[in-house]
Amino acid sequence: MTKPEKRPRVPVHGVLLLDKAAGGSSNDVLIQAKRLLNAEKAGHTGTLDPFATGLLPLCFGEATKFAQDLLDADKTYETTVHLGVTTTTGDTEGEITATLPVAVSVERIEVVLAQFRGSILQTPPMYSALKRDGKPLYEYARAGITLEREARALTIHLLELIDYAAPLLRLRVTCSKGTYIRVLGEDIGAALGCGAHLQALRRTGVGSLVLGDAVTLEQLAGMAEAERAASLAPVDALLVSFPLLSLEDELARRFLQGQRLSLGKEAVTLPADEGRVRVYRASDRCLLGTGRMQAFGVLAPERLVSTAIGAAPSAVA
Repeated sequence: MTKPEKRPRVPVHGVLLLDKAAGGSSNDVLIQAKRLLNAEKAGHTGTLDPFATGLLPLCFGEATKFAQDLLDADKTYETTVHLGVTTTTGDTEGEITATLPVAVSVERIEVVLAQFRGSILQTPPMYSALKRDGKPLYEYARAGITLEREARALTIHLLELIDYAAPLLRLRVTCSKGTYIRVLGEDIGAALGCGAHLQALRRTGVGSLVLGDAVTLEQLAGMAEAERAASLAPVDALLVSFPLLSLEDELARRFLQGQRLSLGKEAVTLPADEGRVRVYRASDRCLLGTGRMQAFGVLAPERLVSTAIGAAPSAVA
């Protein structure tokens, strides 16, 4: 019996906002989504732990060139912290290491939460994918080896108490890149004097992207092929925070060739994050890539698409 021929992969460009379920790794989910979309090229924008759920933006085709912007973006989570119990991993995946009584008031919790808002230092956990001598820290941890880790500066923009019914503490957190919510939960528990681990973690936002627009893997699998393709957000969904700049055809051609363009003094006043802009061709509203506005109205290409990608009309209105 001959095996059915595999369908050739096709170019797919866009961003899939996926609502990840608990249990699978981010890479496993990416592989399944790539197969369902029959896509040539795909990548994720930062992982979620297997026990975590929620928003996992997946980039396809030309969108992978802009994935770093989401890696650097702020993230928002809702989490349930189980006070009084610590584990080896800081979450439900690990073994219990200690159990302590919980006698904590809401007033005390609010005082402690205030200590973790703003700029803080956080030591990465041993159970993480950070590497030392080419090997992830979790491999050392599984071998019973604990290594010194340098604390890192990060920012907790929002740390809000949603609900408290001892021993469970529900929090909403918006934080800078590189924040480990597991460690935040452990540190809060330590400051309360009873220890803690994360019972649940759900990511609800990545930059300007929100969970309400996401689909589950099961929903994607149940769609017709055309419906799956239509579920992708456009490539420039990753760039909506950048000011928009349109170029006439000749300037667009030169921009795609990687040439720096002198646009005149009026372009200097474009508001931008570190001078970054998203660039389109005016005649057909196609995305060309991103650039940086420099002194004297010079536009320097940054990340370019291989071929101009059509944009949603709302993106260039």
